[in-house]
Amino acid sequence: MPSDEVAQNRFLKRTIWLYCGFQFFFSLLFWLPVFYEYQKRIGLSDEQIFRIQSIYYVAFCVLEIPTGMMADQIGHRRCMRIGAAVLVVANILPIAIQNYAGFLLHFLLMALSRSYISGASSAYLYDFLDQHNARDHYKQIEGNARAYGLFGKVACWSLVGFLMQWHLTLPYWLTVGAALVSVLFALTLPAVTTRSTANLALGGLARRLSSVGQTLLMSPFLAIAIFQGIAAFVLARICQVNLFQPILEGKKFCVESYGMVMSVMTLFEAFGSARPGWVRRWLDDFQAVFVLTVLLAVSLWLIPLGNQIGAIVLLTVFSYITGLVYPIQRQLINDCIPDSRHRATIMSIESIVDRATNAWLADMIGDFLKRGALNDYLALSSWLTIASMAGLFVLSRSRTFRRPV
Repeated sequence: MPSDEVAQNRFLKRTIWLYCGFQFFFSLLFWLPVFYEYQKRIGLSDEQIFRIQSIYYVAFCVLEIPTGMMADQIGHRRCMRIGAAVLVVANILPIAIQNYAGFLLHFLLMALSRSYISGASSAYLYDFLDQHNARDHYKQIEGNARAYGLFGKVACWSLVGFLMQWHLTLPYWLTVGAALVSVLFALTLPAVTTRSTANLALGGLARRLSSVGQTLLMSPFLAIAIFQGIAAFVLARICQVNLFQPILEGKKFCVESYGMVMSVMTLFEAFGSARPGWVRRWLDDFQAVFVLTVLLAVSLWLIPLGNQIGAIVLLTVFSYITGLVYPIQRQLINDCIPDSRHRATIMSIESIVDRATNAWLADMIGDFLKRGALNDYLALSSWLTIASMAGLFVLSRSRTFRRPV
């Protein structure tokens, strides 16, 4: 093998590992299995907790388009660096300000941080691989990056309940440390050359929005793929973040077990993310997302019907399916985007609708929990998802929305 080809392969592998390292530490939120309990212990009510989560999703919606457009303009790598730095500050706040205002500001900064990353990171990896003639490997690499992060969480989350019992703020201190490491990885990532067609002035932003709108109009199937992914991600986030602790509380699990249960779920999600390719033996990417999302809805609907063991089994099945669907859907969306200049902005549009739906649902969840109707909510969200997926599948078969060959 020629020396320049060897050097190219080494550079490619090194960048992929740096990307995986960034995703690993950026997503390592030690507090995730216990944040609901943490807020309860410092005196917040259920209504306040879910109001904050609703505001968080609204803030994400407001920030997604500006940060996505900024990423397309100033560079995906630079936005990844900014997002990691904001994450450090965000996780210091629950330690320093233990009240409603402190947690509200914490989640607002979390929204800002994640909005910087949501479109930029996927766009960075896809464009990097495309420039090195390795685009077909995107799905597997994105799945591996997600799997590595999930495997890391397995070890961390299994102990986090005990760590919080030992020292209340320790999960947040550990998250601050992980965020600092993600900053270092972001600083080490190499640059990727992309085309830019607009500046950050008002006129430039208007032209970019118009160009993005034309891209979506020229690719109607892209809209179907976006909404299909939103259905899957909303279900996953509602189950694994918003309702994970109330579900376990309703099944009479102790607080110390929360982290261990989430670790088991995360392990299965990692297995799914690491090997999404086997689904292609039977289904293409669009069909796979459709089938897997329906299975997510069914497993969520069945959770209230079982005992503790049944709940854990269904949660692990749910998590495994979530692991499968994420890299498949990311590949589908990126393949459907015809103009790479708007990649991060279009990915941000998807996140906006995703978070807007979550904002609405988070506010609704508080009302259901107040009435003790968690099971009714799970059933309602499951059947609405199945109905939505059926409608999208019918649209995908129409001449207007059919995927171009």
